[in-house]
Amino acid sequence: MKHYTSIFENSKILSLTRNGKGGPGPEGSVLVGSFELDGVEFNALNGGPMFKFTEAISMVAHCDSQDEVDHFWDRLCEGGSPSRCGWLKDKFGLSWQIVPRIFFQLMQDPDPAKSQRVMQAMMQMTKFDIAALQRAHRGE
Repeated sequence: MKHYTSIFENSKILSLTRNGKGGPGPEGSVLVGSFELDGVEFNALNGGPMFKFTEAISMVAHCDSQDEVDHFWDRLCEGGSPSRCGWLKDKFGLSWQIVPRIFFQLMQDPDPAKSQRVMQAMMQMTKFDIAALQRAHRGE
């Protein structure tokens, strides 16, 4: 929770419940916590090391600028691994997609040739590049 709240503005830890002597985890370790990321509330349960993240659950960060894309990409990739098409796994193994909002606008263009060029450009990317998407949309 500390890691994620340090990355997203307007974020904070709301509450923590720690394990007591009776467990189920080590005494004093976090059992349940609630936190906000950019004003959206999340609850987390520490189920222990036997439960791993998979791609069956992922988070999306919608960005308004290339600076935001770069910020979230760089911070969430620290200790993690980048993938394709804006996807990455953070240092905890949680999958994220870092997506500029303009991508959806460009993809919804009524001209199918423009949206197809944007899709083709995106499929070649690791981290989203807004300027490259806009160039593809214009046919450059």
